[in-house]
Amino acid sequence: MSLIPMLFDDFVCPARRNNWAFQPEEVIQPLRNVLNQLAHLEKDNSISVDKDKFQANVDVQQFKPEEITVRLEGDNTVIVEGKHEEQKDEHGFISRHFVRRYILPEDCDAQKVQSKLSSDGVLSISAPKKPDGKQIESKQIPITLTGPVGKVEQKQQDGNEKKA
Repeated sequence: MSLIPMLFDDFVCPARRNNWAFQPEEVIQPLRNVLNQLAHLEKDNSISVDKDKFQANVDVQQFKPEEITVRLEGDNTVIVEGKHEEQKDEHGFISRHFVRRYILPEDCDAQKVQSKLSSDGVLSISAPKKPDGKQIESKQIPITLTGPVGKVEQKQQDGNEKKA
């Protein structure tokens, strides 16, 4: 089918030109869909800063613990890196690599940065607020393996400790 009749259709049939009016919901709904998708991405890689600490959560379920490094550079930059060589999957071969940098707030104690990897693939990096201003050059941060993040959050919401 040729595009030319469609392009000139409005000139031939002026009444059809009036059908171009959009209802507000037709414009708003696609925008809502995009915002919902962006909100989902934000949940995967969330950052929170409260009166006690800085915390960042990174979804690293595609990587083994030995393929992930967390390091501190300077006095306020945490760098998370994940890399694995080419592997076979259901679609062929794939390799993955990411680097994520977090700038710690000035009032956080970079000497006490911790990272924990849950069994469901969420890496949590936290730094408590500091009482004074200390600076360091570079430091490797060990990763501690934990249980699933969902169970920990449920325990905190329930307010009581349940045995799994």
